[in-house]
Amino acid sequence: MLTVVAVLIGVALGVAGLWTWLRTRSASRLRLAEDTRRAFVADTERQVETMRREAQIEARELAVEQRAALESEAQASRVEVARAEARIQRQETELMAKGEELARREQGIDDRETHTRQLQGELKAGNEKLHRELERVGGLTIAAARAQIFEQSEDIIRHDLARTVRQLDEEARDGVARRARALVADSVQRVAVSQTTETTMSVVDLSSDDMKGRIIGREGRNIRALEQITGVTFIIEDRPRSVVLSSFDGLRRELARMTLEKLIEDGRIHPASIEEMYYLSKAELEEHVRLAGEQAVFDANCGEFHEEIVKVLGRLCYRTSYGQNVLKHTLEVVHIVGIMAAELGAAVKTARRAALLHDIGKAMTHEVEGTHASISAQLARRYGETEGVVHAVAAHHYEVQPETIEAVLLIAADAISSARTGARSNNIENYIKRLASLEEIAAAKPGVAKAYALRAGREIRVIVEPEEVDDDAAALLSHEIAREIEAQLEYPGQVKVIVIRETRATEIAL
Repeated sequence: MLTVVAVLIGVALGVAGLWTWLRTRSASRLRLAEDTRRAFVADTERQVETMRREAQIEARELAVEQRAALESEAQASRVEVARAEARIQRQETELMAKGEELARREQGIDDRETHTRQLQGELKAGNEKLHRELERVGGLTIAAARAQIFEQSEDIIRHDLARTVRQLDEEARDGVARRARALVADSVQRVAVSQTTETTMSVVDLSSDDMKGRIIGREGRNIRALEQITGVTFIIEDRPRSVVLSSFDGLRRELARMTLEKLIEDGRIHPASIEEMYYLSKAELEEHVRLAGEQAVFDANCGEFHEEIVKVLGRLCYRTSYGQNVLKHTLEVVHIVGIMAAELGAAVKTARRAALLHDIGKAMTHEVEGTHASISAQLARRYGETEGVVHAVAAHHYEVQPETIEAVLLIAADAISSARTGARSNNIENYIKRLASLEEIAAAKPGVAKAYALRAGREIRVIVEPEEVDDDAAALLSHEIAREIEAQLEYPGQVKVIVIRETRATEIAL
């Protein structure tokens, strides 16, 4: 029992001693930590104080620098302001001096105007006095004398002008006309191109009239399908054993003809087969167009062309102008202009290429807006033709003033081809109106008794009153009629105006 008590007392004493030691040790550590904290706080405060002092020093230095910069800028501004004030002062001084000078000049001008008015008044009075003296001495008024002088001068000038016109006409007929006729005649004779006129209708022959019923179909469904897909009018009842295709578009008309012939050959005629044969014919026609364009380029013999140009040229094979096949007309113009260019020493290749392209716009009339000459020039420029070719194409109907010899030759060759006998088929009504217009222009002139249009409008014979129109006036009258025809009418080729007075005649050719 005593042992247990002793052990417990020992344990208690040990625990008390251990607690005392731990407490002592903790207190010493706390003191050490407090000392460390105080030292750290003191050191931090010293660093903060140092940084604050450095910041104050830097702020003072920056303020001094800013103050110096501001003072420098203010000094520069004051100097600039002083200079501006000096300039303004000089300008004001100069303006004042100029104002004084202007005032002096205005005063001088006023004085001169006053003096001029005085002189004008004196001159007017002197002229009036001189006129009165002249009227008294000559016995004529100023107006009467002026009219007499003008009348005499007009007669002299009119006679001189008429004499000069007759001399120029004679020289032209003796020299230039002979050379031009020889050149044109040689060119036309060397070009052997057959001329055929074409209409707006094509005819497809049938084996029997029973085929017409099959083409029409039940309740007209076949013919409606044909007209709808081809855009061409089918006329069934006009001719026996034939169908007439009517359209102003030659390409559509040819495509419709090929389609109908394939349907007749196949024997199956219904909307489905019509569509099938149409597209087969379309592909075949496109190949024909390409081959026709290539053949035209080969016949023209003026170099290679862009493939798109070749395709458009082929389409001209199915275009007509006044019943004349445009592609045949184009090739004829190419040959004529080539011969004329060679004879005159012009650029043959340029002239031939321009001739081949001059009417290419007619194939694009329904696709592009503008005249065929401007469209042709645009296509030529787009596909790399030279400016000489483009200018000649654009000028061949005088929409652009011709400036090169190739352009002038193209105009002449185009007129020659169009005016060739049988080349074009003119409407009889337009033909009669044209002749009547020519006669009306000539008959409207004073002194004209009668006027007749002869040789299909190629020649106008004007009979004048001999008492009213003398030889000089007849020469001038022919030129006046020629100018009015050029201004008011369009005509292919040449129109000759002949003024007849008694047994003499004066002629002028347009």
